[in-house]
Amino acid sequence: MSVPERMLQFVRLRQQLPERRAAAERTDDFDEIYRDFAATGAAAQASRCSQCGVPFCAVHCPLGNNIPDWLKLTAEGRLQEAYEISSATNNFPEICGRICPQDRLCEGNCVIEKGFDAVTIGAVERFITDTAFARGWVKPARPVRERSASVGIIGAGPGGLAAAEQLRRRGYQVTVYDRHDRVGGLLIYGIPNFKLEKPIVLRRWKLLEEAGIRFELGCAVGQGISFAALRARHDAVLIASGVYRARDIGGPGAGLAGIVPALDYLFASNRMGLGDRVPDFDSGLLDARGKHVVVIGGGDTAMDCVRTAVRQGAASVKCLYRRDRANMPGSMREVKNAEEEGVEFVWLAAPEAFLGDGTVDGVRAVRMHLGLPDPSGRDAVEPIEGSHFALPADLAIKALGFDPEDLPGMFGEPALEMTRWGTVKVNQRTFETTLPGVFAAGDIVRGASLVVWAIRDGRDAAEQIHQHLERQVTLAVAAE
Repeated sequence: MSVPERMLQFVRLRQQLPERRAAAERTDDFDEIYRDFAATGAAAQASRCSQCGVPFCAVHCPLGNNIPDWLKLTAEGRLQEAYEISSATNNFPEICGRICPQDRLCEGNCVIEKGFDAVTIGAVERFITDTAFARGWVKPARPVRERSASVGIIGAGPGGLAAAEQLRRRGYQVTVYDRHDRVGGLLIYGIPNFKLEKPIVLRRWKLLEEAGIRFELGCAVGQGISFAALRARHDAVLIASGVYRARDIGGPGAGLAGIVPALDYLFASNRMGLGDRVPDFDSGLLDARGKHVVVIGGGDTAMDCVRTAVRQGAASVKCLYRRDRANMPGSMREVKNAEEEGVEFVWLAAPEAFLGDGTVDGVRAVRMHLGLPDPSGRDAVEPIEGSHFALPADLAIKALGFDPEDLPGMFGEPALEMTRWGTVKVNQRTFETTLPGVFAAGDIVRGASLVVWAIRDGRDAAEQIHQHLERQVTLAVAAE
């Protein structure tokens, strides 16, 4: 069969995702909701790709993945080659295949999407790498030669891990420091199992260790080790600590018990799933069982919270969002999954106050309407006078986004300059901060964003660190 005959099958094959477990079944556990793609199904869906001359799927992928190439190889059954191409631009394709909002990125820009539905790029990406792991094709990075220069990386999230692997491939001695007791950052503690099962992340940790990357866990820079000592220990340092400080919401009753930040809630749930003891969960503070839950926010973190609350056995779960469905920043697939699982969305509504005596028992909200676009281009929201209403809430979860922590204060390094948004100030081309030999990448530079962007930034920063260290060697040789 010729290439044109083998591909372009979208005219006769409909879009088909892997089988999704029924809502009644999947809400009884925290397992992933999609079953594995059968090889024949993955090949058939890959064959729908039009092999277009300008692949907008790749253009709109932050990593610039060679999507049409590995789709074609999958359609031909050449899965090992498909994995090699997929992993050439992405350190963690099995993770991105599970958690990327493909409907807003690659699939949302597929040229056959209008009228034929997009190729199921994410599901095929996941299938390729899961097959590669099962067949032993995934190997730890092995440098051609070892280098004496060392790099310290602060943060074991996706950006820091991607940078660590890229630098290790070049032979650098890499140590990753993280405040938590496991590698993965939000991949482990922030994203629920039903989207990303933890063994998927933990097997990557093992591979990175086998590659020779060292991890110092439970080590908060500024406490376990000073930032100055870390700089003295390494030839270059990369800050990839992410953003964890929850944006707060004020108003009457904001200090009542039972109002919690989203990450506190998700961390507790994920730690329980990992077998850890979590006192605030045991006490009931962070357990939604039997409670009326209101989640405030409309992003992917809010979707993680509402779907977690359903699985914990909440009496009711509502998502309060000040704009409408069309303006929601979260993935539409996640919204659909949440609705199927029994979550009620209260659109065009914003919280005004929290009700209760000592402990929250309700949220008072006001109806909103969309106005003219604001400076960001999104429709502004304005309250409708006299439209107040109340929702019962034994647990109110704030999922309003995240801001950076005060790194100069934490690190005891006032010379580390920050932007007016609180992110680390870097040279946009080199990723270098105002401190020589100190680089930064990921959310701590761009603000809270997607995992795929953190991976891209980590890869790019690793390349700039390599060039910096090469220049240092050249200067040292010239000085001799």
